[in-house]
Order: sequence, then C-alpha cells, then structure tokens
Amino acid sequence: MITAKINDTEVTVEQGTTVLQAALKYGFYIPTLCFHEGLPAYGACRMCLVEITQFGRSRLESSCTRPIESDMEIRTDTEAILTHRKMIMELLLARCPESKAVQDMAARVGVTQSRFSPSGKECILCGLCVRACRDAIGTSAISFIKRGIDRHVDTPFSMNSDVCVGCGACASVCPTGMITIENRNGKRYLKCFHTELELVACTQCGTFYTTRRFFEKNRATFIGPDELHGLCDACRRKLQASRLKFGKTLS
Repeated sequence: MITAKINDTEVTVEQGTTVLQAALKYGFYIPTLCFHEGLPAYGACRMCLVEITQFGRSRLESSCTRPIESDMEIRTDTEAILTHRKMIMELLLARCPESKAVQDMAARVGVTQSRFSPSGKECILCGLCVRACRDAIGTSAISFIKRGIDRHVDTPFSMNSDVCVGCGACASVCPTGMITIENRNGKRYLKCFHTELELVACTQCGTFYTTRRFFEKNRATFIGPDELHGLCDACRRKLQASRLKFGKTLS
C-alpha cells in the first residue's frame, strides 16, 4: 500500500493508483475533461494539474497520468493551480462557447466569460472518442489528423470509414455532444465522420437495433442461446423473463 498526503490529509491506496484516483476516492475535487475511468489516461486537457512536493521539490503534474508515491505531498487548490485552471477554461470556453460541459466546468472553477475571441468549434480535442474506438472497441476508425490550429478528429482522408462498426462508443464518451448518431431508413449516419452503415432489424419485433458490421463482429464471440443473437435488448429481456417464469412454473 502507498501512503501520501493530499491537502494535508493522509491517504492510503494500492500501488499503481494515480493521484487523480486517490483524490477522487478521498473526496477531493479535481476537474477533468479528457479522463474516463474505462480508458487509458491521456493528460490532454491539463485541467487536472496538481502541485506535487517530493524530495524537497515542487512541480505541477497531471494527476490522471501520475502514479501516487509514498511521501508525496499533493495540493489540489494552490493559487498557481487555480490560476492555471482558469486560463485553460477561458481558452476552452472560447473554443467551444456552446458546450454545456465546458460551460458547467468553467462556472465551477470561477470563469463566467472568456477574454479570447470565440472560435465556435465543438471539439475540445480531448481524445476520448479516439481512445474509446481504439482501446475499448479495437477498431481505430478515427484518429487525430493535421497539426496546430487545424488539428481535429476524423476518419482517414475524411472519407466513409470501411472499418467503423457504428457502435456509438465515440458518441457516448464525447463530453461536448459533438458526435451525433442518426438512424434513418435502415441506415446509421455518423455525420461528423462522413460514415453511413447498414442497420440490422430485430428478428422478433423488426426494430433496427444495431449495424450489420457490429452484428457480424459480435457473432463469433456471442455467449448465449443462438435464438438470442439477432434480438434487440428489449426482446432479449422479454424472452429471458418468459423462460424464467416458465421454469418457476414447472418447478
């Protein structure tokens, strides 16, 4: 076990725990926009910086990527950190002025308006969608492209992806809501990634519930009776409930 101090409070956590995880466990607020507990840490937004004092030296480090170590003294609310967070929030607020997530976090750290000219973008370049696609789904259908002010997330050559399975993981982790998914006329459209996919209908109720690619991807690893594969979640639950009821009646 590792013992350290966060804001003068002694904390004890397992080895390998990050500073952010330790802080959250003990109830200390550290703002984050690019962190997701189900994905590898990235340290892109820089909102989670904390001041770490160790061996007589202090430095600012991203708490989501820094493993906690014995004898660390960690501060989450020093003047330098608060000033840094406010500056980052002003920049993000100027970049994505319409984002509810950005607005809410800005208000929480004391920023109500930005001194910088708004750019009207929707993406904060947190990389959550890229990591979800690559690390959780194993597809890598999207990635960062270009550099500097032109940097953004897209499919290769900004064309209809031939590997995207349309699972929606990218949209589910996007903090700004920029990634939208629309099902229409038997197709699934990911407009921001120039991609459309064929949908599969439930064999029981006829509702379109997943894409053909995702259906085929999961066929080989599907665990359960064959008759459940091809059913939407609602019909699966109904079938399983009826089986359970029937089994109780027999007993």
